[in-house]
Amino acid sequence: MESDVVTLTGARVIPGPPLPLVIEPATAEIDAVAWATAHRRPLRALLLRHGGILFRGFTGGSVETFRRFIAAVSAEPLPYMERSSPRHEVAEQVYTSTDHPPRHPIALHNEQSYNITWPLRIFFHCVVPPASGGATPVADCRNVYRRISPAVRARLEERDYRYVRHFGTGMGLSWQEAFQTTDRPAVERYCADNDVEFSWGSGEELTTRQRRPVSAAHPETGEMTWFNHLTFFNVSTLDPMVAEALLSMGKENLPNNTYYGDGAEIEPAVLDEIRAAYDAEKMAVPWQEGDIMMLDNMLVAHGREPYTPPRQIVVGMAEPWSRSGGETSS
Repeated sequence: MESDVVTLTGARVIPGPPLPLVIEPATAEIDAVAWATAHRRPLRALLLRHGGILFRGFTGGSVETFRRFIAAVSAEPLPYMERSSPRHEVAEQVYTSTDHPPRHPIALHNEQSYNITWPLRIFFHCVVPPASGGATPVADCRNVYRRISPAVRARLEERDYRYVRHFGTGMGLSWQEAFQTTDRPAVERYCADNDVEFSWGSGEELTTRQRRPVSAAHPETGEMTWFNHLTFFNVSTLDPMVAEALLSMGKENLPNNTYYGDGAEIEPAVLDEIRAAYDAEKMAVPWQEGDIMMLDNMLVAHGREPYTPPRQIVVGMAEPWSRSGGETSS
């Protein structure tokens, strides 16, 4: 921890758990963007070590400062593509973290791990802190990977998992919102380019299926990390009453569900073990106005606790990385 302090001029590391590392300015006069620009290299090294950094006290509730901070320490923010969560844009490629109702928790996940291209970095900024609750839980996915039993891990790494989405039932996002187009051929081209199987039903119904690995080696550190949406999108993760209501429509009509890569059902005990591994690593991060949290999206999963409004947390994503093994242009 001492080396963390030495590398950061004008700021101090606050003692505490390793995730997230908390950094505060030494004086109130520090310009957040200029400081981040000057410390880009050590901050990125610290991010790979800890998985997440919480910058506290550097800035007020300015979304524009947040956007410039992302570009200073990472890259220009990315558009939100192949959407699975309702969001709206508040600035250029800066979005609400989610528009899900505040009473519902959001399980731990890695942003867009179901895509073949995802952001390596994700940033959160507290514009308005919650009246109560509303912390962002995080978990180190290197540790989650190690907590899962070797037998379960090997089975899933061999078989992969399949993510199935069904659009057009009135539940979840429409395909028009998810793919940000009303043009069916554009959706078909996107699916063909991104290894997504698709089939059209009657009316506005669309079903997509994508087979994905459950783990990945981090492109910069080489560490194995548990990187997927396997439990997040599985119907068993939902509140039991919600799950029962959705299943009454027929499993084939679920807006989201996951299976083994060959389409077989994943055993409840396996899902429970994975959720327990996340829970064992979970750390809740409460928000203060002006906070910025930077996460390595492959090393750390994030979620949301229920809250009492008001609460405004905005998000930006950067540095696209592809399953083919390289950075993509933004």
